[in-house]
Amino acid sequence: MNRKSLVPYLMLMPAIIMLIIFIYGLLNGIIQSFGLLRSAGLDKFTLEYYIETFRNINLLNSIKVSLIISGISSIIALTLGVALSYFFCKTGFVNSRAYNIFKLPILIPHIVVATLVINLFSQSGLFARLGFLLGFIDSQQEFIAMVFDENFIGVILGYVWKEIPFIVLVVATIMSNIDGNLGEAARNLGATPFKAFIYVTLPLCLPSIAMVFIIIFTFSFGAYELPLLLGPTFPKALPVQAYIEYTHPDLAHRPYAMVLNTIMIVITSAFTIAYHLLMKKINKKVEVHAYD
Repeated sequence: MNRKSLVPYLMLMPAIIMLIIFIYGLLNGIIQSFGLLRSAGLDKFTLEYYIETFRNINLLNSIKVSLIISGISSIIALTLGVALSYFFCKTGFVNSRAYNIFKLPILIPHIVVATLVINLFSQSGLFARLGFLLGFIDSQQEFIAMVFDENFIGVILGYVWKEIPFIVLVVATIMSNIDGNLGEAARNLGATPFKAFIYVTLPLCLPSIAMVFIIIFTFSFGAYELPLLLGPTFPKALPVQAYIEYTHPDLAHRPYAMVLNTIMIVITSAFTIAYHLLMKKINKKVEVHAYD
């Protein structure tokens, strides 16, 4: 085997090493969730940690809270993102230089987003001060609690602000590449522009829309920064609660954190499988229509 034939394998080595490390960490965490952690004196396989987790109301609330945050923020961001994608494509904004500015939130770290949300939407933030100065509220404390509140409004706002540009980046690219003759043909057959969008453009974009929904949902479900910085003391989002359990002084407490991590893995994997099944169904319909 000559040197040239080895080059592709050498170039793949960093990715392969990272994949091996990831798989090892994943399997090690799952194993620890069953009470196998020799460094803590735990060497007996048990389901006790799973049973106690699903009996603990606080931990169940963490799971529910994370699902709600991810679901609401993803649906809002997806709805607004698809609408903006259609508007940008119709107005030609997607081809302008200003469109690049719209992408900037993708590059901004979540810690900066948290600071922005606090400065704008907290009861000592800009909007509360403006409301007080304009006489809409008698004091800044009357401004609706949107940060550190039990409804996680600030967290949802932060995710929506970050996710919309990503959705537009993906969906608008697909929409702009769709043959305009398809929409024109629909309008020639009597369809309104809205119906042409619903029955022609949108179905062709469904695979991309489903893909970005899975991506933003799984990311926000497992993300740690915004729920930690903007969320309330109770209830905690699942990633934050997992970190608290992981940093518990008693090392024998570690399996509880691994149970929560395993739950996150199972839920995100379920959405990934659902995505693949959806894509398979969509592709099958496309093949049938093409055959017809």
